Amino acid sequence: MSEVNESSSSWREGTGSVVGDTEIRYNSRYSAVGGGYGGGPAGVEVKGKDGENWKFHAVEFAKGFAEMSVEFGKGVRDVLKQSVIREDSILVRKVGPLCCKVCRRLSFLNEYLPEDRDPAHAWSVIFFVLFLASAVLIASNDNIYPTTSVKKVCIHPPSASRISLPDGRHLAYQQQGVPAELARFSMIAPHSFVSSRLAGIPGIKTSLLQEYGIRLVTYDLPGFGESDPHPSRNLESSAMDMLHLSYAVNVTDKFWVVGFSDGCMHAWAALRYIPDRIAGAVMVAPMVSPYEPRMTKEEKSKMWKKWTTKKKNMYILARKFPRLLPYFYRRSFLSGVHGQIETRLALSLGIRDKALLEHPLFEKFWQRDVEESVRQKNAKPFVEEAVLQVSNWGFSPADLKVQRKRPGKGIMHWIKSLFGQTEEILTGFLGQIHVWQGMEDMVVPPSTSDFLQRVLSDAMVHRLLYEGHFTYFYFCDECHRHIFSTVFGNPQGPLTPEPEPEPEPDQSPIQNDDGETQDTILGDVATDEENVSSVVNPDKEDYID
Repeated sequence: MSEVNESSSSWREGTGSVVGDTEIRYNSRYSAVGGGYGGGPAGVEVKGKDGENWKFHAVEFAKGFAEMSVEFGKGVRDVLKQSVIREDSILVRKVGPLCCKVCRRLSFLNEYLPEDRDPAHAWSVIFFVLFLASAVLIASNDNIYPTTSVKKVCIHPPSASRISLPDGRHLAYQQQGVPAELARFSMIAPHSFVSSRLAGIPGIKTSLLQEYGIRLVTYDLPGFGESDPHPSRNLESSAMDMLHLSYAVNVTDKFWVVGFSDGCMHAWAALRYIPDRIAGAVMVAPMVSPYEPRMTKEEKSKMWKKWTTKKKNMYILARKFPRLLPYFYRRSFLSGVHGQIETRLALSLGIRDKALLEHPLFEKFWQRDVEESVRQKNAKPFVEEAVLQVSNWGFSPADLKVQRKRPGKGIMHWIKSLFGQTEEILTGFLGQIHVWQGMEDMVVPPSTSDFLQRVLSDAMVHRLLYEGHFTYFYFCDECHRHIFSTVFGNPQGPLTPEPEPEPEPDQSPIQNDDGETQDTILGDVATDEENVSSVVNPDKEDYID
């Protein structure tokens, strides 16, 4: 037995000399209870040593990973220096002068760095720390600011009346005010972007419409709400849709067109393409194309200056890369959840507009209008609308100015002007155009109304002090009354229906039960009772005689 112990001890010493002392001691005695080598106390000692070794290996792994990352970064830096950041590379030749210019202008910041530090190394560390701090703040933002409950978009059952257009499409519409036969004035209102027929004149009271005898008809643009999409729509087709709608809803006389913000684009089209059916136009914060060729540089600069960077980028995308718009729309108002109007549409709003948007009545109206607008969950109609805003309209608002038509050129026209009396022909829109513009409007800046007044000298521009984009048109009873009184004068109520003609008395001969005709002669002194008596008792006269 002693020989066995001596051999085992010599074996451990030999092994330790080869591998090295790991400071772990094993008990050579066999434990019959545990079924293995070593007793209970020795097992506890080994478990503690394993925990310490695990920590040691983890630390060493982290150190090794850090060293490998540093070496990898140095390798990447060397590769970039040898291949990309060379003096003869395209990147350095194009970007290098600009970077050197920026670095020279920012070189004064090096004075705040320690003198014994390389500026390039110091600034790289500073930017890296800023990046990490920003990431931490963004990650912990949810814990600092509690998230509010998000309201999902609800699709309501269909409720609109619809008409069939000549091309087979259906157009949804809604009516307010007095019936067609009692309407003194008819008004048709196309809606703006991300809106529907439910908008119309927001908050208009039925009693006010009845007081002025107005019939207000609003409709969904193609692809919005319950209207069918148009395969290739433009502003001329939009005007034709308005024309067919007026005939379908029994608007026989000329009607007024009402436009607000982006919806004025379709009002301009109606004045251009169907002027014979338009009595006049009422426009509040009217939009024109931001790329209107007849605007001066100063007018364009004032317009673009008021917009947010996101709104400017959306206009540029709509003009240059319209295929990218669905991606942004599906992350915004087509995402299936509600949001603030200024964030959804990238609007810059004034103080009064923000106060109105926070009102519960406006929020409820806006959410219901958006739900109806995105009913079909199709981004194509919204892309078409955005492209129409920034594309070539085919006309300019300046073309609506009333002016004499130029005489034709040639000898025949000259001879006619000498020997014949030529009729003077006027071109443009001959009706009234009323424009209401808020002076604190940051969505459609006042420079737009300046442009309209310059090119449309006959248009009546009403400038509103301290009014924003929404405050004069949304839920303002006094404003609505002021608009109607300016356009229509004093209220006269609805039309009085013509009295129905009274039916003429039936003087046809009366027949007896046996089919014989009894002639009744009405004398000067005969009464109704005598006539009835003569009919009932035809033989009474012979009896008296």
